[in-house]
Amino acid sequence: MKWHELTIHTTEEATEMISNFLHEMGAGGVSIEESGTLNKPRDTSLGQWYELPLNDIPEGQAVIKGYFAEGTNPEELIRQLKPRVEELREFDIDPGDVVYASADVDDEDWATAWKQYFKPIRVSEKLTIKPTWESYDPADGEVIIELDPGMAFGTGTHPTTALCLRTLESVIKGGEEVIDVGTGSGILAIGAVKLGAKKVLALDLDPVAVSSATENVHLNALSNDIQVKVSDLLGVLKGNSAGNGGSSEDAPVAVSLPVDLIVANILAEIILLFLDDVYAALKPGGTYIASGIYKNKEDDVEQGLIGAGFRIVQKHRDEDWIAFVAEKA
Repeated sequence: MKWHELTIHTTEEATEMISNFLHEMGAGGVSIEESGTLNKPRDTSLGQWYELPLNDIPEGQAVIKGYFAEGTNPEELIRQLKPRVEELREFDIDPGDVVYASADVDDEDWATAWKQYFKPIRVSEKLTIKPTWESYDPADGEVIIELDPGMAFGTGTHPTTALCLRTLESVIKGGEEVIDVGTGSGILAIGAVKLGAKKVLALDLDPVAVSSATENVHLNALSNDIQVKVSDLLGVLKGNSAGNGGSSEDAPVAVSLPVDLIVANILAEIILLFLDDVYAALKPGGTYIASGIYKNKEDDVEQGLIGAGFRIVQKHRDEDWIAFVAEKA
């Protein structure tokens, strides 16, 4: 089978949003290649090593490729995508001097080739992410997250996901009830339970993400501990979430509101939209981990959290990304 490969040359800052646009337009897969320059800082504190070869992508730039089924019109895809990418500038996300290109490729050229680059990776003192197709012998005390991300965001290799997992490890003491907003592949929900949380409600508005997260929860034998729903946080608070990844739509949520901990690894602009919902869903003294925040939005998110009644407890950083740990007063 032939596929249309749509290539976008942009900035690392814009990769998450553009990748999301491609998924929403029906991409069967999305790949991201960032700068391979030696000048780029690499976190090796936990023994990580990087197998990807150096490339000629300029520092701070990225190449995104979306794959669309045969019969799709590449020119129409580009026409639809261009205004959405340009609109990012209004949200202080700079896509740079964007260049678009398209080509036809065969199934094997993309459907499985990317898997050779996704290897087991140690992301924290305890947690290691292991692709389901890789063999791996864990060390004593090492906690394994089995993962097949499919088309959902969250492999642990992006700074925001790894940062969020490390932050969860520093916060979870054991026995917490947790809500994961924008769960993607389910990696944070799984990590939270593996670190000692009692129950997790994993939410996402994207049915593809809910399907992926549900499968990954099953792969890790955590179906009794993690519930995946098509919903946002407001939907849960109002009791009208849109179902449970294949279960009954009116099934009660697995956690008792208010909860001990909420985690959201999404864009700063979205985080700022539901701060009051997070505050309402947390117990007094409860913790909110907000990640996925690029450095240019740090002050906005900090002021938003304070304005909503939170106390900033910690900030964690990885490259140009920030995770906030905030406490409900």
